[in-house]
Amino acid sequence: MNVFKTLAVAGCSLLALNGAADESPRWHIAPDNKIVWTVDGQIPHEDHIEMSGKQVSVVLRYGVDCNGGFTLNKSMVWPLLRTIPNNTHASLMRRYDWNPLSGITVNGRSFTNEKVKDITLKGMLTVKSTFDQGYYGQWELTREYLPSAELPALVELYQVVNTGKGNLSIEIPEDGFVAHTDPAKGVTGSYTIEGKLDRNGFFTLQPGDTLRFTASVSAHRQNESPVKIDAEAEKAKRMDLVNGWMDKLVLETPDSVINRMFAFSKIRACESIYETQGGPMHGPGGESYYAAIWANDQAEYINAYFPFTGYEYGNASALNSFRHFARFMNDEWKPIPSSIVAEGLDIWNGVGDRGDAAMIAYGASRYALAYGNREVAEELWQLITWCLEYCKRKLNAEGVVTSDTDELENRFPSGDANLCTSSLYYDALISASYLAKELNKGSKIANTYRSQAAELRKNIEKYFGAKVEGFDTYAYYKGNDILRSWICIPLTVGINERAQGTIDALFSPRLWTENGLLTQAGDQTFWDRSTLYALRGVYAAGETEKATDYLHRYSATRLLGEHVPYAIEAWPEGGQRHLSAESGLYGRIITEGMFGIRPVGFKEFIATPRLPQAWNEMRLRNICAFGTTFDMEVNRLANGKLQVSVWQKGKKKTYTVKDGNSINIKLM
Repeated sequence: MNVFKTLAVAGCSLLALNGAADESPRWHIAPDNKIVWTVDGQIPHEDHIEMSGKQVSVVLRYGVDCNGGFTLNKSMVWPLLRTIPNNTHASLMRRYDWNPLSGITVNGRSFTNEKVKDITLKGMLTVKSTFDQGYYGQWELTREYLPSAELPALVELYQVVNTGKGNLSIEIPEDGFVAHTDPAKGVTGSYTIEGKLDRNGFFTLQPGDTLRFTASVSAHRQNESPVKIDAEAEKAKRMDLVNGWMDKLVLETPDSVINRMFAFSKIRACESIYETQGGPMHGPGGESYYAAIWANDQAEYINAYFPFTGYEYGNASALNSFRHFARFMNDEWKPIPSSIVAEGLDIWNGVGDRGDAAMIAYGASRYALAYGNREVAEELWQLITWCLEYCKRKLNAEGVVTSDTDELENRFPSGDANLCTSSLYYDALISASYLAKELNKGSKIANTYRSQAAELRKNIEKYFGAKVEGFDTYAYYKGNDILRSWICIPLTVGINERAQGTIDALFSPRLWTENGLLTQAGDQTFWDRSTLYALRGVYAAGETEKATDYLHRYSATRLLGEHVPYAIEAWPEGGQRHLSAESGLYGRIITEGMFGIRPVGFKEFIATPRLPQAWNEMRLRNICAFGTTFDMEVNRLANGKLQVSVWQKGKKKTYTVKDGNSINIKLM
């Protein structure tokens, strides 16, 4: 049973939760890149989704009660309106149950007897309902909720259609609210929060007529003018963004669930970037993490993915994050902070060194290669080499990297040296060797990094290689004798000495659940990030059938199950928040795992495609990496080999490769 299962609300029968919800997906795939929940008796049900723009984020806690009515709570976050103390969590936040419909009457009565027909997701939340008040009229109501792309506002659009035989007399009052926050709690004083309806008055709808009106929840500084909203224009901007993300890096396979999950992951990965005084900052979200960057979420997880999406604001946020981290390079070899917060004005390093330098070197070197811009790569070279030298100085007597903790920040033990940090350092050395060649730094530097990587690989095997719970895999740290999900990390960086035992352990009942990997065997905690890494690593190791099977299961749960439509952070911590970088990790399962793209130059990559036996073809269209745009298609030939076709600038190159082998692809 999915852990994100809501209990019955007061007055609703518990029987409403039994049966079909566990037997078939709640949501289904619909045309135009949408998913839809057709409300058919599986109620009551509640869920939440986060959506973001450059100055706002909103978590909508929505649902359908046991009577069929729609419920909604709006959790508003304004990352640029800072509160005191101005730390990691200092975004202005408010939760509202304000319902613009509550004061409206139809033929003298409030909106009652609602029956929600369906709820649709595609970059916004759309709710369609019917109302039947007998003698007092029948109508259909459509609600749409979306964040403004650039303004600090949640935008709401409403449409009423008279479906009855008589007229509807509708009265819209001058509804709304204005709140002023405590000036002592704001970095720039008091903030003004407004809930507004765009129209009021008396309206008559004849049968078939439509009435449209809009509402918004916004906030601004006291010395600024109120936010002016053109709701239709805001909707158009939002959907232009969403469609733009979906039209680039398009996955086409025989599996519609994986295709749609991949398309949706680009929305969450790309939308969560805030226009701070410190430049564009990609933030995890989750009603906690905004106007700030982390060495794991941004530098490690998502930055290397942005070049493939073709979203230039995403690429700008990646480069900006590396520039912020570079501010903290030092001659004393003190660690770079784990996080830079408060729009770049402060830092957080509350648990010491988490292996952050390895995370940054790993992400920056891959980003520099995939982005394919020599000037940018040259700028990042100093940061990359500083981080590599820092890691080298942290090697212990056994030759692996030491750190105070890891990215889970002491939630689980990680010893004095953990598998993640050394694996990331290994991959960063490999990438840096390619980058040194591209930047003409000399063969000596490139060879040195390759030599260091080879030695580190041996040391990883000696130090971490172990039989754990009967599996020939890795001890996450010295003395670790319980299976951990992060044993998947070596697979993602090409360390495959213990691939089979590791894969067997990952998919054993000790670790794998309906919600992916447990962080530690015997515990109940799961973090999607390790599941997403594992699926990528299993593809990289060549276990294509197993990877595809489990990727489909995971995708069906996250996209169409009880809590949709994105990868999540964790449970029980955070209540399965839709943190943004996890969606970037989902995307990398496809680009780096399934298609096996490994950047080795500004116009060059190694591809190791993994085409499942049940598929005859798969393709990625409008890949925007390496400073160009190209398509990549993989087909199975009659002789069992794979044909890889690359289209760029109207020209086609074709390669033939044995299943499991790699090819080197040079772009124009």
